[in-house]
Amino acid sequence: MDQAFKDAITNGYALTEPGLVIGSAMRDGELFNDSRVQVALSMLNRHGLIAGATGTGKTKTLQLMAGQLSKAGVPVFVADIKGDLTGLGAPGDASNPKVQERAASLAWTFEGAGHPVEYLSLSGKLGAQVRASVHSFGPLLLGKVLDLNQTQTSILSLVFKYCDDNDLPLLDLKDLAATLKYLSSEDGKPILADYGGMSSASVGVLLRSMVVLEQEGADVFFGEPEFEVHDLLRTTPEGEGIVSVLELSDVMDRPRLFSTFLLWMLAQLYEQLPEVGDLPKPKLCFFFDEAHLLFDDATEALMEQVERTARLIRSKGVGVYFVTQAPTDVPASVLAQLGHRIQHALRAFTPEDADALRKTARTFPTSEFYDVETAITSLGTGEALVTVLSPRGVPTPLAATRLLPPDSLMAPIDPATFAARVAASPMQAKYGQTIDRDSAYERITAKLAAARQAAADAAMRAGVDPTTASGMNTMTPAQQQRQMARQQRELEAAQKAAAREAERQRRADEKAATAAARARQRTVDTAIRAGGRVVTSRLGQDLIRGVLGTLFGGGKRR
Repeated sequence: MDQAFKDAITNGYALTEPGLVIGSAMRDGELFNDSRVQVALSMLNRHGLIAGATGTGKTKTLQLMAGQLSKAGVPVFVADIKGDLTGLGAPGDASNPKVQERAASLAWTFEGAGHPVEYLSLSGKLGAQVRASVHSFGPLLLGKVLDLNQTQTSILSLVFKYCDDNDLPLLDLKDLAATLKYLSSEDGKPILADYGGMSSASVGVLLRSMVVLEQEGADVFFGEPEFEVHDLLRTTPEGEGIVSVLELSDVMDRPRLFSTFLLWMLAQLYEQLPEVGDLPKPKLCFFFDEAHLLFDDATEALMEQVERTARLIRSKGVGVYFVTQAPTDVPASVLAQLGHRIQHALRAFTPEDADALRKTARTFPTSEFYDVETAITSLGTGEALVTVLSPRGVPTPLAATRLLPPDSLMAPIDPATFAARVAASPMQAKYGQTIDRDSAYERITAKLAAARQAAADAAMRAGVDPTTASGMNTMTPAQQQRQMARQQRELEAAQKAAAREAERQRRADEKAATAAARARQRTVDTAIRAGGRVVTSRLGQDLIRGVLGTLFGGGKRR
């Protein structure tokens, strides 16, 4: 190993302030243990990338950094996608042959140590329940969770605006569904005149998307008590940073969901934390494992928010580290914000892999000691190309580095120990019980019930029975008005029909009376004609006519 390489590493990574030790530089298989590859704590809010193929040691690098940050008093948040980071809370196994071999090769004294860990969970099954209200999620992130297009997301924005203007808290999906149904109903359509319309087809898509989300069990983290991001910034009485591990193994099949939720947490940190500028050490370091899940199928609006958060949250004292397979998984606009790079091995088995390898090599600073493209493919497990920002803000020389073994357990803790720690957590006591307070669903339901009662009272005063077989008391006010109008029309039609029937009966009676009178007259006339053959005088005929008229009730005819 030539002296020029040693001098470059020594000068490039020398620190006069506390730092985080990553490992030892190596060249041509030989380790340089006299000077460590390290990064200053004051620079760890500059964001970073940990990349490499599956099985090359990315997760162990994350574990190494998280453990040292905790010891330095920096709180850490870790997204545990596969469930293999629960071991952060238990000391590493010093008797492990691989650990002993690695420590010996690095001339490093290994001391196993567990770290203060809080286990969190979106479902509540693997840690303290983490929830967010629908309102704090906002229409943009919620639209990504529901896989909505731009038009449908704009409808969500309309709903949020209406709820803000009318003091209707949107806490869970039930509140959102109730508001959507109300605004798209006959009662709510007049309200939309001031906000713009919404098509029934788009509302149907929104409601169906929400049903799918509920059936997947993802609705459990919408509600209260909402997680307070300041709980991520805690330290122990001894000054160690608490490591908050969000267990996501039970929602791995819903990457869009948990990646958006993690982005929500970053957004909340940005909104709530004050500007602090440069600090001796970060207020929080945030590790986003399987980061490509955040960017897959991301809309332009969402990408703008990711970029804005990555660019501006540094001044809040928060460092963000993306862990993924290849730097090309991260958009260029975000990659440009990442000053620290730890690149594990990449494999080029396909033309696409080779192309990604060449692109990755071009993102690293040039080096007189390494052929970057060759070095990336020749790294072993637990080895990486490293370049970080020095305290002067200048990238350090590229160093092929053998990384230190994490001091915590490099395996999940056993289920019984895990369950006991979750049960004893103060976060479990704070967030374990769901709260369902008065919100949009309750207020809209009460408003509709009051309107129905008012309509029913008006119907009773108008003489219309509001408790019809069609269930009028369950109708909306607009439906009740239509029902009462129909009943009024039916009543008027019945009254007209009765009047027509009475007139018809009167005419029939008159016709019958006339017919009876004519019949009587014909009988009298017949009798007179018969009697006239015998009684020929006019006086006799009048007499007969009078007698017959008296008998038959016809009276005299003159």
